[in-house]
Order: sequence, then C-alpha cells, then structure tokens
Amino acid sequence: MTTLRPHRDVVETAWVDHGDPRAIVGVEEVSAHVSTNRVFRLRLDDGSSVVAKASSYGSYFLFYEDHDRLNRCATLLRGTRFDSLLAEVRRRPDGRIYTWYDQGMWVVFYDDAPRRDSLPRILTVDQIRNLGREMAALHLECTDIAPRIPVGSKTVKSDAIHLLDLLESPFAPRNFDLPPEAIGVLWRHTHHFLTRLIEVGYDDWPRIPLLIDWNLGNFSVEHLPDGMFRLFSRWDYDWFRIEPRMLDFYFLSRVSSRTGDRTRFTYGPHTLVEPTFLEFLRAYGEVFPLSVDELMFLPEVYRFFILNYVVREGARFFRADLCTQFRHDSVRTYLPALDALDTSPLRGVA
Repeated sequence: MTTLRPHRDVVETAWVDHGDPRAIVGVEEVSAHVSTNRVFRLRLDDGSSVVAKASSYGSYFLFYEDHDRLNRCATLLRGTRFDSLLAEVRRRPDGRIYTWYDQGMWVVFYDDAPRRDSLPRILTVDQIRNLGREMAALHLECTDIAPRIPVGSKTVKSDAIHLLDLLESPFAPRNFDLPPEAIGVLWRHTHHFLTRLIEVGYDDWPRIPLLIDWNLGNFSVEHLPDGMFRLFSRWDYDWFRIEPRMLDFYFLSRVSSRTGDRTRFTYGPHTLVEPTFLEFLRAYGEVFPLSVDELMFLPEVYRFFILNYVVREGARFFRADLCTQFRHDSVRTYLPALDALDTSPLRGVA
C-alpha cells in the first residue's frame, strides 16, 4: 500500500496520466462532504470542464467494475429519451474506461453532466405522479438494455450473507463499535432479510441498472410547455447497482414524502406508506405495472439499505462521525420503526 497523497494532487496527476492535451486551469471541489469520496470539477483551458471522483476506501476492483457497468449503461441510453441522463466515463485509447490506481487511491473522470431545472424541496401531488411516470419510463429503458450489461460481482444476497458472517464473529462488537445486544438485533434483521429473499423467489426477479440514491440534489429535470417535466440529467453514482427495480424506491419515497427532501440526514421507513408515495407508486404502475410481491418487498428494500449501506459499509460511504451516529440509530430507531410499520397500505396500490 502506498502512502496516501492529498486527493487534489492525485487528481491532477491522474489527469496528466490520462493523456488529454487540455490543461487544467482551475479546480473546484464539489464534494457533498458526507461520504468518503472526494469530487472535483476541473476547468480546462478550452473552456470546458470534467468531473473527477477520487476514493481510497473500499475496493478499487469493485470501483472499476461499477464504473464500467455505469458507462455501458450511459452509452446504451444514447438515442433514447434519456440520452442526456448519465455522463459518460472518460475512456482510454483502447475504449476501456480510464482509471488511475496506485494501490492507495483511485480516480475516475466523467464528462460534466448538463443540468437544467431543480424540483422544489416539497413536491405537489401532480409533481409526484409526474416523477412516478418518469421513473417507470426510465426503468423500462433500463429493462431493455439490461441484457447487454454484465452482472456485477456483488449482489444483495451476497452482501447480506457477508454481513451475517461479520455479525457472527466474536469481534463484531468491536468491529462495529456496538454492544453485543445491538449486534444481536442486527443479526436478527439480516437473517430475516435473507429468509425473505428465499420466500419471494428473489433470484428469479429481473435485474436492471439502478442508481438507488435519488435525492433532489443529484438530478435535474426539463420542464415542458404543458407544465409537466422529464428527467434530464443525473449525477452522483456512488450506489449504482444491477438489481431488481425495487431497490430504487426507498429514496424515491423520501423525495415524495410530505416533508420533502431534507438536508438533515436521518433514515426512517415511514415514507414508504405515506399517501404521497402511494400516489407515486400508482402513477408508476400505470406505465410499468407492479406486482403485489414487489410492493410488499419495499420494506425489505429499506431493511437492506440500513443493514448494508449504513451498518456494513457505513465506514465506506459516510464520514466517521456520521457512520457512528447512523449505526447506533439503526439499532435504536430505524430497525425498530420498521418492526412497527403497518405495511398494509402498500398492498392496496396493486
């Protein structure tokens, strides 16, 4: 392992190694300062810009795989109504994506995604229904291109099995900085999740490319003359996956909630059964019908988000202080709230 250098220095070194003749004339950090990734906008001497993502936590090999699949998705969406949605990853002369990797840090470059209008923090019911139809149309396009994108090394099932193994270790309380009784709660929820995968026949569900972390700060829309809007562009691809479409829905429930998109980071399951999100699901289903099994799996999507992204990989995605807070909140608040959630409204959507 090499000694870590400052992220900005590594980004500038990587740009030179990339071989693009344009020179960097300005660097602007645009990181959200919530995750461990650092993101920079590079101003180039021809007046254009590119975006660089630098990371040093997790696996370079999974990082490369995710961006390869993401770039294939962006390329395959060209010529569809979602032509501008995803920025392409910069490539090497041989056509493969370019990444910088020195065993201590890794960097990838994107074209700078064009941006149009932002939606308001709290959406009207008409806007929520509009968003539901747009997401259904996007999922239909992703269903069409999915057979041409290789599956990933990680799956929801493999992640949950890995977490179960970690929780069964005698060192789990130390590794997760949680007391033994909290580890027991997490084990119970992880075991329940894996059992549900078997019960619903999850292995047979179609898989499509997904972006998962939808919030009003990472996508833009194009407003139309009739007052409606279309999804225009999306940035921030940290939680890209190739999984069944339901994994996109927890964050969309937050965007559709009566409190709207919030800057205060907290994760509760109540948004899954709010009337506004049920309207989202009905509008979605008018374009791309949802089965009862899929709708009733939505609480498991939330359970997986908490167990995997907050507990298992929290240190990879969140700053250390947020990781500690969220792990404790998972046991004290998030998962108990899921146990108490009345999910019957979801059944009424189908």
